[in-house]
Amino acid sequence: MTDQAAGAGRRAVALLLGGEPAVGGCPPGVAAGDFARALAEDVADLLTELPGLDPVVGFTPVHREVAEAITWPGTRLLPLAADAGPLALLAALHDLGYQQAAVLAADVPDLPGLLIAKVFSGLAGAVVGVVPALPAGRPDLAPLARGAGRPGGLAVLGCRLPAPTWLTADRTDLDAPDAVARLRAAAPHHRDLVVTPAWRRLRAPADLAGLDPGLEGWEATRALLSGR
Repeated sequence: MTDQAAGAGRRAVALLLGGEPAVGGCPPGVAAGDFARALAEDVADLLTELPGLDPVVGFTPVHREVAEAITWPGTRLLPLAADAGPLALLAALHDLGYQQAAVLAADVPDLPGLLIAKVFSGLAGAVVGVVPALPAGRPDLAPLARGAGRPGGLAVLGCRLPAPTWLTADRTDLDAPDAVARLRAAAPHHRDLVVTPAWRRLRAPADLAGLDPGLEGWEATRALLSGR
C-alpha cells in the first residue's frame, strides 16, 4: 500500500455484490443483467484507482461469476454467505487485519473518488462515515447537496474496525431510505458519525439523466448506454 494516512493502519475499499442485482435504473432496450454488470464493473474499476486503499470485492454465491469477471489482478475477492450485507463484509475485512474500511453500493458507477476520501478523512475523528444516496428518480437534486434530510439510503458506508456494537445489520442496510436517520439515532455521540455530501445511485431510469458525459470514468456503463 502507498500513501497511508498517518495512524490509519490498513484500509480497504470494498464493492458489495449481494442481494438483488442493481437493475432498477435499467433503461428500455438494455438487458438487465448487462446493465447490473456494467455498473458493478465501473465501481470495481474505481476501487483500483484510490491510493492508499486496498481494493476488495465481497460477493455472495450468486454473484461469484460477475465478481470474477469484473475485477482486475490484485483485487481481493472475498466470498460471503448468501444473506451477507455490509456489516458482514466489514467483519470479514476486520478478520483480515484492516483497521478502516468503506463499503460501496454496486450502482454508483460515477461516484467521485473525492467522496470516498472524505469518508476516510472523517474516520480520523468519527467511528462511522457515510455518503448518503439521493432519492431515486431525482436527477434534479444537486449531486453535492447534503442528503441527511432527503431519504435515499447510502452510497457508501465507512467504519473503523472492528465495527461498534451500535452498528447493527438493520442500521447498515444501504437501501434503507432512512439509513442516515437510523445511524444518527443510534450513534452514542454526534461526533461518532460523519455525513459527507450525497451522491446519486442509479436506481430508477430517471437517474441516468444525472450522468455527465464530460466526466471521466464509468466507461462500461457509458459503452452499454451508447450502444442501445
